Amino acid sequence: MAKTKTAFFCQKCGTQYAKWVGQCSACKEWNTVVEEVIQKEEKTNWKSSSSAQRKIAKPLHVNEISTEKEIRLNTFDIEFNRVLGGGLVPGALVLLGGEPGVGKSTLLLQIALKLPFKTLYVSGEESQKQIKMRADRIHPNSETCLILTETKTQNIFQQIEATEPDIVVIDSIQTLHSNVIESAAGSISQVRECTAELIKFAKETSTPVILIGHITKDGSIAGPKILEHMVDTVLQFEGDRNYVYRILRALKNRFGSTAELGIYEMLGSGLRQVNNPSEILISKNDEGLSGTAIASTVEGMRPLMIEIQALVSTAVYGTPQRSTTGYNAKRLNMLLAVLEKRAGFKLGAKDVFLNITGGISVDDPAIDLAVVAAILSSNEDIPIEKGVCFAAEIGLAGEIRPVQRIEQRILEAEKLGFSSIYVSKRNKITLKNTTIQINLVSKIEDVVRGLFG
Repeated sequence: MAKTKTAFFCQKCGTQYAKWVGQCSACKEWNTVVEEVIQKEEKTNWKSSSSAQRKIAKPLHVNEISTEKEIRLNTFDIEFNRVLGGGLVPGALVLLGGEPGVGKSTLLLQIALKLPFKTLYVSGEESQKQIKMRADRIHPNSETCLILTETKTQNIFQQIEATEPDIVVIDSIQTLHSNVIESAAGSISQVRECTAELIKFAKETSTPVILIGHITKDGSIAGPKILEHMVDTVLQFEGDRNYVYRILRALKNRFGSTAELGIYEMLGSGLRQVNNPSEILISKNDEGLSGTAIASTVEGMRPLMIEIQALVSTAVYGTPQRSTTGYNAKRLNMLLAVLEKRAGFKLGAKDVFLNITGGISVDDPAIDLAVVAAILSSNEDIPIEKGVCFAAEIGLAGEIRPVQRIEQRILEAEKLGFSSIYVSKRNKITLKNTTIQINLVSKIEDVVRGLFG
């Protein structure tokens, strides 16, 4: 047996050192270098048998490389397919992260149960009976999903060879351990080695692998940062415990856009796909309330109508408060400065609180005009007429700036029954036969005049 050796790894970025150091030279973090036991021995193939032969890659001319569209596996989940870019790519490694209890295991088990082809669901955290109890609530009659409770990668690969699944789900990567490394499961070296073995298996067999990853208290995926670099796609499953809605985002995607968004509703029978997100982002309130405005935003290819709430009140204490939920606080301060300087509204001595309903975060500059409208509505205590929405950016000079894909935003507002929308005069709009009234404005004063007279 080879001599046991130890090495030092940075818990933040995974950089290896020969001895302990106080500050990592790669990520500049302090006190993140820890000692781990490693075993230097020849690494075996992911297969248990030694007869496996890898295909030797050969260089090709650029003109010889096929440009045919990659065949994707349909997960029969519209939201999941949208975020991935159309489905699972054969041989891809997908990493799904999220807070404890948000529904990561439920989402992947639900997909595995409904797939028409063979799926191996490997769990290192729950027993088969626990998974069976959850499966009975979601989709009790599944003949294609296999459940395996195992944490040793060599045993997992033996079962993969025996069952030959079309998709493999690992819950979670932090619970796996390999014989090649002697350190404990969840350590940096184990996570890196187990991921490398799974990548080798996925690429050689063209089998997609989906990993569940834990996250740290600051919201980043636990383990070395190299884990996110090794996989093909990194998904983030977000949700507030106070809301039943969950949002799936792509932080990295080698096979599609990272701007797409998937929305689910957590129910007792699993996660329901929300095909019309505006139904959860706009409150059903028939009474006219001041401080509320509707914005038309776009996430990826999907237009969304979101509700923005603002509260402006006199500051009780000397320093006025600026608080936001789901919106950039620095951008709010900029908009308040524009209203003070360009439009003449005295908001410097008032508290301003801003909230985007539904528990989501939006960074689209096209909601600037709706934010300003909500603030002015609360300040004047005059409600905005029902059926009015906004889609425009505000510049530092107080001008209303155009935004991209304005026609798609207008059509979405019209489809949801809005009667009027405020957009920039500089937007080129070629829509015809629309029932919605399009208000073209160039300055904040035009918006104030149109809303409050």
